[in-house]
Amino acid sequence: MVTGVVLITGASSGLGEEMARQFAALGYDLALCARRTDRLDALAAEIRAGTGRRVETHALDVTDADAVPAVFGHFAETFGSIDRVVVNAGIGKGAPLGTGRAYANRATAMTNFVGALAQAEAALEVFRRQGRGHLVFISSISALRGMGRSITTYAATKAGISALAEGVRAERVPGVDVSVVYPGYIASEMNAQTQQRPLFQVDTVTGVRSMVAAIERRRTSAYVPAWPWVPIGVALRVLPLSIVRRLT
Repeated sequence: MVTGVVLITGASSGLGEEMARQFAALGYDLALCARRTDRLDALAAEIRAGTGRRVETHALDVTDADAVPAVFGHFAETFGSIDRVVVNAGIGKGAPLGTGRAYANRATAMTNFVGALAQAEAALEVFRRQGRGHLVFISSISALRGMGRSITTYAATKAGISALAEGVRAERVPGVDVSVVYPGYIASEMNAQTQQRPLFQVDTVTGVRSMVAAIERRRTSAYVPAWPWVPIGVALRVLPLSIVRRLT
């Protein structure tokens, strides 16, 4: 069995919740944080009972710039070290720009990008001190091109996360690996209200299994699930915007 500590943000639902289950099944202890502590605590109890792994939880709003390093530091002290940090917390609010819902786009930008920046800062403080670590950014297939209408800001934040990951990787911090994961359409709480199921969408367990496998291999970047998102990802980078527009 694998041993080590994985810290996951946004772990109270969706992809983060399922990643917690699957990493625990692989033998990792968990440091889980999110805003909804009732759901975190229920998940922690489930995982402890099912796997016997150690699970610690803490409330965290990733837009609170002071709370992020404090919580990460608390986990590092509690466990003695953190082997992997998964920058996962995010929201999917949004509206076409200029249509009177700037608050939704601003909330998405603050949570998905500014919050990711705070998490990267806090994680790297821990990893630099330890001399090792694995920093994982959860991006999106939408990050590959500018997207229209209600996901314009969401896609932009995910593109920013990808650029942030590449920048950290370019620095080559000693002992630190950096991965960025680009999920395709994976069912989760975030997209549960979508009226029509997107083509190629897979269930949460299947999609997260692909994510965890890529993370475990410490892939620098991965489109998941590989089929059909590897060829679609390649195509998205070169298709005319007129075609990309039809996908949003």
